[in-house]
Amino acid sequence: MKKKEKGVIGWREWASLPDLEITKIKMKVDTGARSSSLHAFDIEAYKKRGKEYVKFSVHPVQRNSKKTITCHAEVLEYRKVKSSNGQSELRPVILTDIVLLDEQWTIEVTLTNRDEMGFRMLLGRASFRDAFFVDAGKSYYSKEGDFK
Repeated sequence: MKKKEKGVIGWREWASLPDLEITKIKMKVDTGARSSSLHAFDIEAYKKRGKEYVKFSVHPVQRNSKKTITCHAEVLEYRKVKSSNGQSELRPVILTDIVLLDEQWTIEVTLTNRDEMGFRMLLGRASFRDAFFVDAGKSYYSKEGDFK
């Protein structure tokens, strides 16, 4: 079997999260972060058929709190994550599909409030290491117009 060549992405990209009905979100591609995180607030855990889920809200557009999407996802686990400011936080981890440059695959995402951060989503290296190289000098190999 021939191994697929890796694509190239920039340090900022547009993507979609179809499982969460997020049609487009601008994210920072961060090779220094292992895990990915998504801006989420009003996070509420609940049980359904013996499994744990979370209900949460997302403002997918930077510096815009008018558009809100309410999401539901099964919790994979809770993970202690150290943020860029050195604080440790126990976060819910979910699995969700991501679409980037016509590729779709499943990633792990931690949920946390990223209101004070520049990007609503951070794509950590574990999410793309087998699929893409990062061109640190370029942004947006994917175009905003690619996403409805």
